[in-house]
Amino acid sequence: MILYRSLSLVSLILLVLALLVPSATIAEQSAVAALTDSPGIRMLEEIQTVITDLAEHAKPSVVNLFPLPSPGRPREGPGERTPNASGSGSGLIVDSDGHIVTNNHVVGDAAEIEVRLFDKTKLIAQVIGKDPDTDLALLKVTADRPLPSARFGDSTTVKVGQWVLAVGNPFGLDRTVTLGVVSGIGRENINLSRYENFIQTDASINPGNSGGPLFNLRGEVIGINTAIINFAQGIGFAIPSNMAKQIIEQLLAKGKVVRGWLGVGIQPLTAELAKKFGVTEGEGVLVNEVFEKDPAAAAGIKPGDIIVRIDGAVVDSPNKLSRLIGTLPPGATSKIEVVRDLKHLILDVPLSERRDAAVVVSIPQARTEGKLGFDVQDLTAGLADKFKLRESKGVLITKVEPSSLAQAEGLREGDLIKEVNRVEVASVGEFTSAITRVRRGETVLLRVLRENRAFYVVLKSTD
Repeated sequence: MILYRSLSLVSLILLVLALLVPSATIAEQSAVAALTDSPGIRMLEEIQTVITDLAEHAKPSVVNLFPLPSPGRPREGPGERTPNASGSGSGLIVDSDGHIVTNNHVVGDAAEIEVRLFDKTKLIAQVIGKDPDTDLALLKVTADRPLPSARFGDSTTVKVGQWVLAVGNPFGLDRTVTLGVVSGIGRENINLSRYENFIQTDASINPGNSGGPLFNLRGEVIGINTAIINFAQGIGFAIPSNMAKQIIEQLLAKGKVVRGWLGVGIQPLTAELAKKFGVTEGEGVLVNEVFEKDPAAAAGIKPGDIIVRIDGAVVDSPNKLSRLIGTLPPGATSKIEVVRDLKHLILDVPLSERRDAAVVVSIPQARTEGKLGFDVQDLTAGLADKFKLRESKGVLITKVEPSSLAQAEGLREGDLIKEVNRVEVASVGEFTSAITRVRRGETVLLRVLRENRAFYVVLKSTD
């Protein structure tokens, strides 16, 4: 069984044929010889040679990493750790000077990392910089010779189904090579990092592979392996090489990553919201809040605008909007296309430096029939303080009925209603007046503040 696992399919076929030949007749031996020398076998052997050559070419640039304890903490030995010690991982040498890229979660809080090279040499690396938002880190070792480095490819050319090779240090097994295909691209909402655009692959990735490279058949790095889904087989993720290159450049230049900031709160455009705003579901991202004195406010972006493109790139999810803005430097002017009252506008927005991530509000999508199911009253200073609101006016939800539509849509006591069907309401009287204008069976679009974070929600009016 071990023998079979170590052989490729082509090698296994040839072994079986070789075992059969001695007991075969001369005619059968001729037939077998013809089979083993057939164009199909030769083609498979050529493919096999490409893969084995690629593996040999790729392995020297891959290193094993072992974070060392911080000063004052006991070590497991003089510079030693067990091969599969917790926190160990892989890295990729990106230039002959000894810069190494890996995952931020491999480095953790360590200031020094033990690096084991292809020839078993051990060096100590210093941390140049880390970027938790993409789960990348850059290290530097000093060697007495130029180190073998990898060549980066263009991850925008990656296609589903193409062959890839993963190299790493799973469970302490040095420079393990696994072959697979790209299973998907543009994967997001995996909740592994803030800016997600993963390449999915079925090439085996295990604990210890983190930080290692994903190669295409040309020997170019198209991704940095970062994670697997627990209890799943053949589902691994890699950070695209283009994203990694951009982060490496900033860490080399500044030791940190500086990103652009737009200054909006955003949420996905559901079917109900899309209908209320007159657009197609998924066609853009809904702005539910614009922060004062930030770039979006200065450029004229308003709550209720739907951002559909940034510098020509389509925006179809909050994650993509955050990622596109995050790739731009502070001071850059971005052309942002919005839909406002069914009209397309293009606004020039000079970005500032990011101070926080764009706020994304998620609310339950379950729907129920029946009354709206909540009570309201005018906001007072005491209630504003109780529910951590900086507002002085508005309509406060004081009670939400169990099993009501309001509860199903995520509304709760302390939420402050600021708009009804795009019309501002500052009192219960204005709220009641706006609601009475809604016909039976129509939906109601509410803009709601919760602890000074806004979101839109759609409710069905009272039957």
